[in-house]
Amino acid sequence: MRYKVVSMGDALKEFLNKSRFKPRLMEVRIQENWEQVVGKTIARYTESVQLFDSKLVITTTVAPLKQELNYSKDRIIRLVNDMLGEEIVKEVMIR
Repeated sequence: MRYKVVSMGDALKEFLNKSRFKPRLMEVRIQENWEQVVGKTIARYTESVQLFDSKLVITTTVAPLKQELNYSKDRIIRLVNDMLGEEIVKEVMIR
């Protein structure tokens, strides 16, 4: 029996894509890059960013920011998915 030779990087990517840890890893990547995705001002007033079943939940107590984020949901989905390199986020919820 011959085994297929695969690079370590490709093996890790395949493992992560099949593992149950992938959603959590995507959430961490979004949190780490949140400031680059939305800018310093929005990131400063965002309390938390969480990913649940392809829904990005953004929490803030600033009412004008909530309104602005509601208008920008499609843009946020596009920016986050571009940063991740795949279509993970399908919906944005503002709390």
